[in-house]
Amino acid sequence: IIKTTHFIKRMRKLSPVQSIKVTMKVLYCQQNSAGEEITFVFQERENLPVTRDNDVKIQVKACALSWTDIKLLSEMKMKKEFLPIGREIAGVVLEVGSKVSFFQPDDEVVGILPLDLEESGLCEVALVHEHYLVHKPEKVPWVEAAGTVRDGLRAYTALHYLSHVSPGKTVLVMDGASPFGTIAIQLAQHRGAKVISTAYSLEDKQYLERLRPPVGTRQPLIARVIDVSNGKIDVAESCLEETGGLGVDIVLDAGVRLYSKDDESTLKQQLLPHKHDIITLLSVGGHWVTTEKNLQLDPPDSNCLFLKGATVSFLNDEVWNLSNVQQGKYLCILEDVMEKLSNSIFRPQLDEPVPLYEAKVSMEIVQKNQARKRQVIQF
Repeated sequence: IIKTTHFIKRMRKLSPVQSIKVTMKVLYCQQNSAGEEITFVFQERENLPVTRDNDVKIQVKACALSWTDIKLLSEMKMKKEFLPIGREIAGVVLEVGSKVSFFQPDDEVVGILPLDLEESGLCEVALVHEHYLVHKPEKVPWVEAAGTVRDGLRAYTALHYLSHVSPGKTVLVMDGASPFGTIAIQLAQHRGAKVISTAYSLEDKQYLERLRPPVGTRQPLIARVIDVSNGKIDVAESCLEETGGLGVDIVLDAGVRLYSKDDESTLKQQLLPHKHDIITLLSVGGHWVTTEKNLQLDPPDSNCLFLKGATVSFLNDEVWNLSNVQQGKYLCILEDVMEKLSNSIFRPQLDEPVPLYEAKVSMEIVQKNQARKRQVIQF
């Protein structure tokens, strides 16, 4: 792999019509036969693609790893043998297309690569359309920028666009010690909401209790941490007790149980609240934002939601890139996430950065949902 500094110098000396032959390692997801686990493989890529009119060529400094939803890609008719891995990137602009108006060479940028892009973020150089990028504040580290952008987008989608958080509301964040849960808690508190969170272990509980709001904020970050690790705490009862029987205005789940505990095999599934518990603890006019794509509501569940005038919304942060209708709002969200990261309002839950040659192992851990902190590859 060509050294980064040497590569930049050569790129700047070349005219737009010239090209150089480079070889870079790129990580891909290989889809196997139905029923088999997916595997991750490195492949060599030669020669960078030509920069088109609206493209920005980026020297990648950091790339965060996220779970790959193969089923979603298949439903969108995007099933390929090899899929690029690594979509949350931060880096320096090397070159811009003739119609690019927002960026110049040497700008520091951050963004999320779209689902249908054939470029991988786990590569020294990536080619991205300018409408998927925003400027990175100078004092924000590369690893933090890449590791926060998706969780920040998900938190904004859940709390602003799906549930309309506002001062005085009560928000329940399930699994608050997760990377997404941490950012959601900080955003909800920043908006003046009262936050309750669940913890899946003693370590998670201690982490949540140590969280502190930004300097100058008097309100505690979390009003109550509910430890569900021993299976003896009733989440609905605890939330109703904390709210004086009124219920929670907004619930962000981390998955729910659709059946009884006897029907669930894994310990994590047994730690999740039952869907009936979520409906029980919702307030009148409450909002339930769920990540459970296979949620099934029985007639009694629907009737209870109807009587409360409550709503159920599905959190799919990919919708921003599946349609360009609200591209302006999408970019405003990314810019606001970076601003809050720069002002220490967001303090992400990140693991120690790892080099590119360890990306395959890290991605396998992420795909198995075994990573409790956000995994970021640093170049």
